[in-house]
Amino acid sequence: MKLILDNNSLFSIMNPKSVSAYLFSSIKAEFFAPEFIKHELEKYKSECLIKSKISEQEFKVRQIEIEESIKFFKASEYEEFLEKSLELISDPKDSPYLALALSIKASIWSNDPHLKSQPLIKVFTTKELLSEFLKGNL
Repeated sequence: MKLILDNNSLFSIMNPKSVSAYLFSSIKAEFFAPEFIKHELEKYKSECLIKSKISEQEFKVRQIEIEESIKFFKASEYEEFLEKSLELISDPKDSPYLALALSIKASIWSNDPHLKSQPLIKVFTTKELLSEFLKGNL
């Protein structure tokens, strides 16, 4: 399975005690993300540190480990799908995730309900991924 991570999924994965972190390390999937997500992680680093209750050093180590498991794409690699993705969802900030999913034929890991409203790409919430994993499907 190919899964596109959105920024909130990535933020959750940064907390080593979260269900998302467990799933990230346990499910059989290839993980992908738009390259700008790295900048989002830096932008919201302090919030991630507070929520995860890990030190800045632990955060850096975790970030390196996680980023090594994700293939990142530049906007130019999926830009031909951006216009279509903007037509399909209501939040333009999430269009890069959908565009990348369309370009590499992948599903999306996101808890944003508006992403589920489009008909072309399967979107899994964390709860749905956990359910599929517990059933032995992932």
